[in-house]
Amino acid sequence: MSGWDEGAVYYSNQDQFTEASSEAEAAAASTTASRHSVLLKFKEFIRNFEKEKNVFPYRESLVNNPKFLMVHLEDLLSFDSDLPSLLRSSPSDYLPLFETAAAEVLAGLKMKVAGDSGEMVEPQTGEVQILLTSKEDPVSMRSLGAQYISKLVKISGITIAASRIKAKATYVHLICKNCKSARAVPCRPGLGGAIVPRSCDHVPQPGEEPCPIDPWLIVPDKSKYVDQQTLKLQENPEDVPTGELPRNMLLSVDRHLVQTIVPGSRLTIMGIYSIFQASNSSTNHKGAVAVRQPYIRIVGMEETNEASSRGPATFTQEEVEEFKKFASNQDTYEGICSKVAPSIFGHEDVKKAVACLLFGGARKNLPDGVKLRGDINVLLLGDPSTAKSQFLKFVEKTAPIAVYTSGKGSSAAGLTASVIRDSSSREFYLEGGAMVLADGGVVCIDEFDKMRPEDRVAIHEAMEQQTISIAKAGITTVLNSRTSVLAAANPPSGRYDDLKTAQDNIDLQTTILSRFDLIFIVKDIRMYDQDKTIASHIIKVHASAQTVSNDSRTSKEENWLKRYIQYCRSECHPRLSEAACAKLQSDYVDIRRGMRQQANETGESAAIPITVRQLEAIIRLSEALAKMKLSHVATEGDVAEALRLFKISTMDAARSGINQHINITPDMANEIKQAENQIKRRLGIGNRISERRLIDDLTRMGMNESIVRRAILIMHQRGEVEYQRERHIIVRKV
Repeated sequence: MSGWDEGAVYYSNQDQFTEASSEAEAAAASTTASRHSVLLKFKEFIRNFEKEKNVFPYRESLVNNPKFLMVHLEDLLSFDSDLPSLLRSSPSDYLPLFETAAAEVLAGLKMKVAGDSGEMVEPQTGEVQILLTSKEDPVSMRSLGAQYISKLVKISGITIAASRIKAKATYVHLICKNCKSARAVPCRPGLGGAIVPRSCDHVPQPGEEPCPIDPWLIVPDKSKYVDQQTLKLQENPEDVPTGELPRNMLLSVDRHLVQTIVPGSRLTIMGIYSIFQASNSSTNHKGAVAVRQPYIRIVGMEETNEASSRGPATFTQEEVEEFKKFASNQDTYEGICSKVAPSIFGHEDVKKAVACLLFGGARKNLPDGVKLRGDINVLLLGDPSTAKSQFLKFVEKTAPIAVYTSGKGSSAAGLTASVIRDSSSREFYLEGGAMVLADGGVVCIDEFDKMRPEDRVAIHEAMEQQTISIAKAGITTVLNSRTSVLAAANPPSGRYDDLKTAQDNIDLQTTILSRFDLIFIVKDIRMYDQDKTIASHIIKVHASAQTVSNDSRTSKEENWLKRYIQYCRSECHPRLSEAACAKLQSDYVDIRRGMRQQANETGESAAIPITVRQLEAIIRLSEALAKMKLSHVATEGDVAEALRLFKISTMDAARSGINQHINITPDMANEIKQAENQIKRRLGIGNRISERRLIDDLTRMGMNESIVRRAILIMHQRGEVEYQRERHIIVRKV
């Protein structure tokens, strides 16, 4: 009996009408009555919905912010079970009703104000925009089909482009060119147009010529407009099936949602799935009158921040308890490291560094607006077949957000952002690249040394300032790229050569090296025992691969680690304790002193500089180690472990390779001098000789082979000889 006491007139149907007309009229009356009743229900909801005793959230927010009203569908459901289903099934009918209801309620809530003549008049209230949100799961963009048209849908993705603002007419003002009578025609919302009537309804006087067909002219100045903007939403990279291109969807936003979104941000939107006639469809669909393009008219959206992006960020109570119990163990750190890439044997410290990279330090915003990054960057440099790419693949699977690229196939624009011209509107827009899409996650770059130097420069800013600035084609903007970088590279000669200095082995510029917090040199060392264990491990992995794949435990563990990382990143932001600060300060000063001493003794600077960035790196590592244990303070133990990791990786890399002045006794210096003289005798200026032959000749004269090699190396460093043909031939320079 809903709608009984609603001010409609009820009468008995006593044969004063014929059956057919009465049915039609009854249907019309019932629709108007139901629309009226729905309007009253909406007004009732806004006025009287209370969360707790005497707290009216919607009334409050209307008074405080009369422009728009955020409505939770769950609240609407608890107030009246019919309203959400009406909104979901035909949103384009009932949303305008809801907005009218909100405007009327707002007018009732406002005080009367004194008008121009002094008497009290009703205040002017504008339109109120209703924004809907709900806690349901978003559907996949690929599953949107014809059955969803003009229904309410919820999808999530990444915005890849945003157009500039256009004005969209809500009411078009028409004037008849014959009799000058005017009328206003409402416009369909979204990307639809207005339907202009064909004829004028003016009745001509005798002797007046009748209005012709299509007499209406549009008067743009008197029409009413709202702001409108179109966005392009691309599905999240992890939802794309393997080997397919990501789909994208056109969105249209209007009024207060305009210009709230920058490209590259992750969104979850509620909207009406609608269709429009594409303007350029005449070329590709000749004669296909009924084919329309789909788009979504947004009626509510929320940005997913880094913590809650990807998957549900709501953790169940049991999960949280399990995480806290795991974090309170003594061996949390070892437990996590054992879960990192379990199929790779050895490389304990690399695993620890990768674990730190996944958890990340704490980002800090200083009062003067400077942001300090909390993400850890790691570089793995070394021989082929030392499982570098496997680490990268593991991180790509485990990190909550990850993008994997290879160095040779990535350009600067593909990593940062590219400017693209829209085919239909001929205007430029930005599309974010890998570093922007992985905002709040990890970028894995394989074959880092094969990148062109001008492309590698594009990463500099993203790695330290965590932004990407662009000034191209009339677009000047700054995009966020708060990512960790995990890079893998080979030395220039393919293998790590112990006879060369660190500079020759690490063929990257100092500028990019100082941005990496940890640099690991991964060598393929030939040792009998180790080779035996590695071989048995790999054979075991291959032999038991089939049985493990049936076991769902491994995938569950991977998923568990992912969730734990997500939980730690969202819940825990550690800071250093006083004692840890003091310890760190003294240790850093010691390291700098040691490097300075080494530079003074050898007369050349280290390949990897130790700067304030490295101090910040140790701080970030300590915070990441504290974050693994869910502790809010980084202790001295964390700092000690961070320093150990730092020394074993970066400091070791800085000292690696042969250094020509280290441990040379006077006798050796003499021998090297003799060898140099012999080489100069043997090799005239401008002549060439094979390196092997030169060494053989000199060893026949009774010299030690290593001394000869060292002499050649020293001459090469001085620039007296140079190598050609992949170091097979030596040429004496002028």
